[in-house]
Amino acid sequence: MFSFHWIYFGLLLPLPLLVWWFFPIAPDKNAPLDEDSQTALLHPALQRLEKAFSGHYKVAASGYWLSLSLLSLLWIMLVLTLMQPQWLRPHTEVKTRGYDLMLAVDLSRSMLALDFTVQGQRVNRLQVVKGVVGRFISQRQGDRIGLIVFGDSAYLQSPLTLDGEAVRKMLDNAAPRIAGDGTSIGDAVGLAVKKLRERPASSRILILLTDGENTAGSLPPEQAAQLAAQYQIRIYTIGVGSYGEVPFPDEATGRITMEEMSLDENLLKKVAEQTGGAYFRATDAQALEQIYEEINQLEKTEAESRTVLIPEPLFRIPLGVALLTLLALAWLANRRGGYLC
Repeated sequence: MFSFHWIYFGLLLPLPLLVWWFFPIAPDKNAPLDEDSQTALLHPALQRLEKAFSGHYKVAASGYWLSLSLLSLLWIMLVLTLMQPQWLRPHTEVKTRGYDLMLAVDLSRSMLALDFTVQGQRVNRLQVVKGVVGRFISQRQGDRIGLIVFGDSAYLQSPLTLDGEAVRKMLDNAAPRIAGDGTSIGDAVGLAVKKLRERPASSRILILLTDGENTAGSLPPEQAAQLAAQYQIRIYTIGVGSYGEVPFPDEATGRITMEEMSLDENLLKKVAEQTGGAYFRATDAQALEQIYEEINQLEKTEAESRTVLIPEPLFRIPLGVALLTLLALAWLANRRGGYLC
């Protein structure tokens, strides 16, 4: 299908005619001559001179119309170039079946706690979350996945997308405390509701990973859970880490000290139950395996079909013709000693 990207530039086509009409350059032949311009003497062989130069007048007239035609063609081609003609390829319908999964990951200070061990080495909670969630994303073929990170406030890192690899890389680049030291669970749930509420009702899912209790934010978690239940959004909550004193790195000295940590499991269970989801403890990869089973039992919904029109620009054609016309005008002017007409 052929179309113009900037069709309104076509209004420039009659501009030269309007300029010629309102500001004529050629003198009016019917205008009376003043005294100074009247002929005082007539050549005695005027008729023979007219016969001798009649052929030259015809060549000059034909050259004038040729120059005018080339100038008109040049203007038309330049305007068509501005209009950006394009050919729209046949549309492609994109249909996918899957869930709309929003991941909300806690990036508060407590995610630096070193209460996990991988291959005999201590690792912090966020490293474990990145590994487990990364494996989870890689298994979600056909699902639309989004990412929210939260600390003192909640931030959308990635909207819902089929590009799970991009979401995984964003999560890999996340670092503790980039969103603040606090934990705003309610704000994270509220932001997820805002992004999921327009999706099909039976496929809206939020997976919330946190290691603490709600200490920041403006929206209480219970109220946010009510909003999620109102929009039929299932929330699966995952508690990361252990209670009590846990090893924690001292950022000033680099030494490992012991700090008291708490996890509000009652709140996470209440939020999950209120929305029809479930609560899990993420002590190892087995926790997410249970979530896989829960999600796979749901019925996948088909996303809306989309029409994709791929434009192929064609402005090079009129631009090329304009350049050739300009060269022809230059050649014509050169033959006439620098004059077009």
